[in-house]
Amino acid sequence: MRSTRRSSGDESPLPLAVTVVVAQCRAGFEPEAAADLTRVAAQAQCALDVDALPGRGYVLARCDGFDRRRWARAAAASPPVFIRSSFVGTGSHALVDAARREKTDRVAPLIGAIVALANSPYSVVWMEFPDTNEGKAMSTLARALLPRIEARLRECAMLDTRATRRLQVFLPDGGAAFVGTSDAATGSRWPMGIARLRMPHGAPSRSTLKLAEAFIVFLGERETTLLRPGLRAVDLGSAPGGWTWQLAQRGIRVAAIDNGVLKGEIASDPLVTHVRDDGLKWRPRRPVDWLVCDIVLQPKRIAALVADWIADGAARRAIFNLKLPMKKRYDEVERARVAMSETLTRAGLRFELVFRQLYHDREEVTGYVARID
Repeated sequence: MRSTRRSSGDESPLPLAVTVVVAQCRAGFEPEAAADLTRVAAQAQCALDVDALPGRGYVLARCDGFDRRRWARAAAASPPVFIRSSFVGTGSHALVDAARREKTDRVAPLIGAIVALANSPYSVVWMEFPDTNEGKAMSTLARALLPRIEARLRECAMLDTRATRRLQVFLPDGGAAFVGTSDAATGSRWPMGIARLRMPHGAPSRSTLKLAEAFIVFLGERETTLLRPGLRAVDLGSAPGGWTWQLAQRGIRVAAIDNGVLKGEIASDPLVTHVRDDGLKWRPRRPVDWLVCDIVLQPKRIAALVADWIADGAARRAIFNLKLPMKKRYDEVERARVAMSETLTRAGLRFELVFRQLYHDREEVTGYVARID
């Protein structure tokens, strides 16, 4: 299999009408997103030519021998960690005529490219662009194009809310676009993979949004069942209380373990017991339903800590953050995955273990692990 990463000296668009995967990520994590694609491609037996220009906020991969079903199965078997949102399609498609830039109708070439994808309808249209300062300049163009694209697709009977596929149009700049589709059941939940969550009133820190997003991403429709009132949880490294607040708001009793101070209303919440102790050493007297952990420590130590909690039955499920080093970030996550899997396998457990870099994460990834009966 062939997989290459082009340097910043090659910014030429991929050839017209080839199968291409467009994968969006946090700016600065393009090499990790490229590694995600390469891993999926290996399982799908698909050769890739990867364009991972640093700082761009997205990765392009031209595919030889592409098979959509094999790719979908491979992505399910090896879920990407650093890719926020991705789709398979074609591009790049020129939207402007350099000689007549002011008079160019961008809608016509877009519709032509969309119609060439397939005849079946789409459930929704997402107009996307890179989540970078430069990319955000495309937001005005995206808002202007969206209603016009939707209107044309309705005329062609190509929009149907009952459809399972989404149409995604990606604007790397104002002169070109990539178009493709993703499955609503397996793709990103949000355009550009951005979870637009409001900062809740009363939460003591913005870190609360990381746990809120993690619940949505990892639990999906299971959220209300797995986070029902009356459950018991432990929050290791809880101060100032953002993650504890998320749990208590759902009626869950929380032991907040930290020598630091809880701030705001969560400090006096009757569902919260603040224990001033070392989160790396403290253990509950009886098993709990949930462990959450946002301690700033080496990833391997957090991975080992959480795996031990699950392996010995102290907690049934856990959500935790791994603070990544500046280099070899993908390798660090893989080492954590392997170490945790080995610990849980030795304990004779069946388990679910997933890692994702969420929108509200920064130099970190979030993990979810659960025992399976």
